[in-house]
Amino acid sequence: MTPFDALKTAKSQGLDLVEVAPTANPPVCRIINYGKYLYQLSKRQHEARKNQKSIGLKEVKMRPRTSVHDFETKRNKVVDFLDEGAKVKVTIMFRGREMAHRNLGFDMIDRLIQEVGDAGQVEARPRLEGPNLTTILAPNKKTAGKSGGSSQRPAPSHTGAPPPPKPSAQLSASAKPAGSQGPSGG
Repeated sequence: MTPFDALKTAKSQGLDLVEVAPTANPPVCRIINYGKYLYQLSKRQHEARKNQKSIGLKEVKMRPRTSVHDFETKRNKVVDFLDEGAKVKVTIMFRGREMAHRNLGFDMIDRLIQEVGDAGQVEARPRLEGPNLTTILAPNKKTAGKSGGSSQRPAPSHTGAPPPPKPSAQLSASAKPAGSQGPSGG
């Protein structure tokens, strides 16, 4: 059918002439209601997006002086995220004088990587980004997405490095808070 005849037929039926396959020889056209076609196309795309599983990036934040129990809790959360199939960004935040002991953060991340074990693998090695030390862990292909309900967590490791010492809660007698002046008001 010639394009003119096809257009004439479409107008007489109150429909549109839509080119479906422009690269075919000869080009393929349809006589359809274009608004209805666009609506059905958007519905199909919406359904495809709804059924698609997006792999998210979860983040777990710690401090270099995170206690042993809190470390185990966060490690278990990392393993859960990896079992769900998500990537995990582990961030260790340093503040003030903690920056002088960055090795504690590197040791903590190394320990976390060892304890996560088979659940995940390192996608990005630990690196310093300003005051934060970050690494990204990705799920292993064989363990990703399993949802049997019984995630196997590594046993708590009490043989690792001891937790860092706690800060002293007392100020020395010579130390005064900034801005405070004695009774003389001087």
